[in-house]
Amino acid sequence: MEERIHKILAHAGIASRRACEQLILDGCVTVNGTVITDVSTKANPYISAIKVNGKLITMNSEQEESHQYFLLYKPRGVLTTMTPDEEKGRPTILDLLNTKMRTYHVYPVGRLDFNSEGLLLLTNDGELAYRLTHPKFKVQKTYEVKVHGIPPKKIIDILANGVYLEEGRTAPAKVKLAKITGKNAWLLMTISEGKKRQIRRMCEKVRYPVSKLRRIKIGPLKITGLTPGMTRALTAHELALLKQAVQLA
Repeated sequence: MEERIHKILAHAGIASRRACEQLILDGCVTVNGTVITDVSTKANPYISAIKVNGKLITMNSEQEESHQYFLLYKPRGVLTTMTPDEEKGRPTILDLLNTKMRTYHVYPVGRLDFNSEGLLLLTNDGELAYRLTHPKFKVQKTYEVKVHGIPPKKIIDILANGVYLEEGRTAPAKVKLAKITGKNAWLLMTISEGKKRQIRRMCEKVRYPVSKLRRIKIGPLKITGLTPGMTRALTAHELALLKQAVQLA
């Protein structure tokens, strides 16, 4: 049975569907020796020779059983990537994984910028990763956000109702003033979108820039019990809740 190439790659644990589409657009994927750049291209993964950057992709009936799921507390000052930072030599989340975890070829679902910290999900389950990052499924993510200054209720309401960024207005969010520390404040913000640096850009837009940002929840998953740099496998209960949240139960 033929499927779109980006879906095949995602199921094989290469990356999320969106990232796999970009690999195709970048000319990194070949089918039976021919470079493809059309994301609508289809193939049979059990018959065609599909390669990414020259490496053959294999599929088998045990693919689903081989899926792995981990939670990682990304520290500040670490890049959310599984490839070395050859340009500047900065640490990446790959440096936080032990040898066993690296053999699973997991990758991060979504991103946290270099100066942010908190919860990341690592998996090689392409379908789950796709659903967690697709706006249609509206998976909520919660952040603790320290801002310069103490925003009044009017500003809190603006953040909650949506602010205009370059790509359009943000969707309604949950925002509340959590605590005040001197001349600064901590906000608790929950969003269901994944725009690049969204929380930081929202706060900059209302002139209360972020000084610290920590993601503490992804859907039903919580950061409780994790410390910076720590990883652990999801429990069966957590995985069931996560799949239920994206209609995979």
